[in-house]
Amino acid sequence: MKRIVLFVMTNLAVMLVLGLAVNLLGLNRFLTESGLDLTSLLGFSLVMGFGGAFISLLLSKPMAKWTTHLQLINDSSDATHAWLTATVRRFADQAGITMPEVGIYEGAPNAFATGAFKNSALVAVSTGLLQSMTREEVEAVIGHEITHVANGDMVTMTLIQGVMNTFVVFLSRVIGYLVDRVVLRNQNDGPGIGYYVTTVVLDLLLGVAAAIVVAWFSRQREFRADAGAARLMGRKQPMINALVRLGGLDPGEMPKTMQSLGISARPGGLMSLFASHPPMQQRIARLEQAA
Repeated sequence: MKRIVLFVMTNLAVMLVLGLAVNLLGLNRFLTESGLDLTSLLGFSLVMGFGGAFISLLLSKPMAKWTTHLQLINDSSDATHAWLTATVRRFADQAGITMPEVGIYEGAPNAFATGAFKNSALVAVSTGLLQSMTREEVEAVIGHEITHVANGDMVTMTLIQGVMNTFVVFLSRVIGYLVDRVVLRNQNDGPGIGYYVTTVVLDLLLGVAAAIVVAWFSRQREFRADAGAARLMGRKQPMINALVRLGGLDPGEMPKTMQSLGISARPGGLMSLFASHPPMQQRIARLEQAA
């Protein structure tokens, strides 16, 4: 229930901030008496498209801590915690990034990395992962997550999402204007019902198409992170073993805001188009074929 409330409140806050921004900047005045002002519409689309994506990025780490109820262990004296922290530090040094925060959370086997900047990131593993894997396999998973951080994948995915959002907002309103004025021949000064209906429908349809594109980029990023873990480990077998192990486990459900950041997910059928992770067999085969 808390996750649902958090999700709704976050989106309301984002919409409030964006609404104030576009009104103060006058970027929402793209429908004028003389027609459609494409320059204003593009400005509106950029603010709406990238604004939401970057706000989500900035909130990613605090939301991760809140929704998973994770325990930060950087300063813990527990032997397991000290080993996890030392592993993250070793890989962070190898990757040339600042030591991330390290956390553990209760849950099914999974792990994730998040944060707006590579030098202030968070790497977390679940209790289920620690209980079901060998230390070498856990180290490989941590290497995978550190590679995500070092590659700047959080920012990259935000930029891609922002571009897709911008296209959705821009195209839906251009097409909505054409339907309203050309197809339905609305001669009134303001937009008619055709504009509003078309815009809402296309926001949904183009949003689905954009989600497929973003998911494809996310899957390519997973292949690179697997290869990066192999490089950090000095050999690829530990990462292959970890993927084999994960393939036989239930990764559980992660908060929606962090599913693309996890080590494991299990889509199927048509939903595989929207999957943030490739099938385990493909990941294992790609890693086995790598030099």
